Amino acid sequence: MTTKPRRKPGRRPKSDESLSKQEIVTAAIRILDRDGAEAFSMRNLANELKVYPTAIYWHIANRNALIAEVITKILFDLLPENFESDWREGVLGLCRNYRSRIKQHPNIAPLIGVQLVSNASLDFEMIERILSTLEKAGFKNEELRDAYNTVIAAMVGYTTQEFAMVPKESSDAWSEAMKSSIRSVDAERYPTTAGNLGVMENQSYIMRWENGAVAPLDAGFEMFIQAVVDGLEARLRR
Repeated sequence: MTTKPRRKPGRRPKSDESLSKQEIVTAAIRILDRDGAEAFSMRNLANELKVYPTAIYWHIANRNALIAEVITKILFDLLPENFESDWREGVLGLCRNYRSRIKQHPNIAPLIGVQLVSNASLDFEMIERILSTLEKAGFKNEELRDAYNTVIAAMVGYTTQEFAMVPKESSDAWSEAMKSSIRSVDAERYPTTAGNLGVMENQSYIMRWENGAVAPLDAGFEMFIQAVVDGLEARLRR
């Protein structure tokens, strides 16, 4: 007598017809928001959906493709309506919109900041609108390319660093150790650092123990994007 193979309790063998790509991507974002990038795997996603991994692979080829789908969904339609009418305000609005999305889903920041895989979430409409607007502003050829790269770096860079991952293992002990280390700065050797510690600690890069999800760097972000736009405008004047 032959016996049927046992299925794991609570797991349903969804087929490609009964499981949608949208359902998969939504579950992936849910895992990211709840558990962080370290728990972002196809196996964990299958457990979340209570399916076998093969049901996911009917729709999404691999983890890299899933990352691209997640980024595409979260960062959809970032450009402000006034982008073409005022390139300065348009760039500022783009950077603010991006940061706002990352604040809603802070655990996605490491996936964007450290992997070229995120390039797979190509948004040619956004690229075209940025390039055409910068070209109309006066940037041409190589300078257009460099101005475009500056805008994208401004959009992604500050926010990715602001929402960098806090260590999950022994996080409380790590935070306390960082706090103690920062506050023990030698005032004689580093007088400027010690004298400004009150405004610097946990509100500046390198000297913090919490990321932007808990301790946002709002004022620094606004200064940064304004400086980027001012710098681009100065290039045009030259």
